[in-house]
Amino acid sequence: MPQDSTSVHLNITGVKVHSYDAIVVGSGISGGWAAKELCEKGLKTLVLERGRDVRHIKDYDGTQLNPWERPHRNQQTTTDKQNSPIQSKCYAFNEVSKKFFVNDNDHPYEQSKPFDWVRGYHVGGRSLMWGRQCYRWSDIDFEANLKDGHGVDWPIRYNDLAPWYTYVEKFAGISGSKEGLPQLPDGDFLPPMQMNVVEQHVAAQIRKNFNDRVMIIGRVANHTTKVGTNRGPCQYRDRCHEGCPFGGYFSSNSATLPAAANTGNLTIRPFSVVSEILYDKEKRKATGVRVIDANTLEVTEYFAPVIFLNASTLGTTQILLQSKSEAFPNGLGNGSDQIGRNLMDHHYGIGAWGLVEGFDDKYTAGRRPNGIYIPRFRNINKATERKDYVRGFGYQGGASRGRVTDAEGIGADYKMALLEPGVWGIGIGAWGEHLPYEDNTATLSTEKTDKWGLPLLKIDCTFRENEMKMRVDMRESAEEILTKAGAQHVSSHDGSPNPGFCIHEMGTARMGHDPKTSVLNKWNQMHEVPNVFITDGASMSSSACQNPSVTYMALTARAVDYAVKELKKGNL
Repeated sequence: MPQDSTSVHLNITGVKVHSYDAIVVGSGISGGWAAKELCEKGLKTLVLERGRDVRHIKDYDGTQLNPWERPHRNQQTTTDKQNSPIQSKCYAFNEVSKKFFVNDNDHPYEQSKPFDWVRGYHVGGRSLMWGRQCYRWSDIDFEANLKDGHGVDWPIRYNDLAPWYTYVEKFAGISGSKEGLPQLPDGDFLPPMQMNVVEQHVAAQIRKNFNDRVMIIGRVANHTTKVGTNRGPCQYRDRCHEGCPFGGYFSSNSATLPAAANTGNLTIRPFSVVSEILYDKEKRKATGVRVIDANTLEVTEYFAPVIFLNASTLGTTQILLQSKSEAFPNGLGNGSDQIGRNLMDHHYGIGAWGLVEGFDDKYTAGRRPNGIYIPRFRNINKATERKDYVRGFGYQGGASRGRVTDAEGIGADYKMALLEPGVWGIGIGAWGEHLPYEDNTATLSTEKTDKWGLPLLKIDCTFRENEMKMRVDMRESAEEILTKAGAQHVSSHDGSPNPGFCIHEMGTARMGHDPKTSVLNKWNQMHEVPNVFITDGASMSSSACQNPSVTYMALTARAVDYAVKELKKGNL
């Protein structure tokens, strides 16, 4: 895969020195898809990544070792927590995977209210550490803003995105079961992973005791069969966030970037901090990007007739706000004053757990990197409508059997006792929708800058009354579900994590019909700068309650298809 932007494209004069057909900023889930689609459509494409290079398989060092073979037994050290007090909170941060997370001390930001910004600055971005859950959104989600008046109406509906969901699912490799649920459309799936015996029992009890909810196996970007020539199948190691040498799950590194490289049209330039989008006031178009070399601080400009911003929700917002000019004194394409507003994240960290008896002769094999899913069952129709809050939530979780923890004695007998399986338990945790509030914002600091001289991002985001009322139901319903399913000693919890900690931040450059109230049109194209497209989480007009990544993929593929057609027509 080419790695330097000064190879085949060098000329000796002017703009042509660093000119491409397309530029993609960011190499994570959406950036990787943009690169693949642009390159496969014949465009010489430059991908700019602010962090280091990560090569598939080659750079997944440490993941082959067992926990007891690692210097710190896979645990976080005091130094880890000091260097990365926010990143180290993440479930995926361990002795091996920590190299894929930023050092918080090196990458500061301001928090008006607590916000946990979890990041990975390297080729592939968070596609290497993501949770891989993939759920289509439905018209219940795309119509919600219009129906209840929160946010602006989405300019698209499910039917606009459905064929693109299918398109990306076939390449990405999503395993799952078809259920025929209106609130959770079925996809083009690989064979589903299987629930364990207790999950199957609980699922059957839920169907027996409820007419409005079901429990299914998670829909996940882990490959249950081989995808293409060299991806998967999943080995059930559950070490996905360390990088998978088997290509057992979808990532930019294993899938989209290699596909882009195979065309001969891809150039990747790591260590490239994009400081701003360049704009030509006379042509009313973006002309390229200004880049600071992360190591040398050398400034270089790159040019292209079409630009895709995929730097992640907050990264994209920061670049737009930094891109000030006479035409756009408040940031590129920000005539609506909506860039940086409507920041959302899913609220979670709440649910219930209980014991399940009667399966002491059963155990599990392998470490399935997936769990169960209970799709949304609130505010879907009149029968499920709540009076105290709008929108809804779903549950993720699973059943497992631990080890005996109260063994007594010493020596061999004690060690053998510790190997005995303990009790079966099942837990479910809720993921709830966060409404788009205009004053949940990301702005630029007026006082502090980073090591590249760029203003720090300042985040001011909270969960509010609707989310708090929903959380009461999230907790009570979790207890109800497990109790009616026959679990014993059911207890609930609410950790109340900060916004950002779900790592589903979105909404700061939203799509909409009206340029006065939104940043992007139905094609993810900036209303005011038509050759700039944004297809990462920043583009979302609402947050739904499902994991958003497969929606980013579908939006990206759709937007590239449109952009290339417009480019060929001479409209960009």
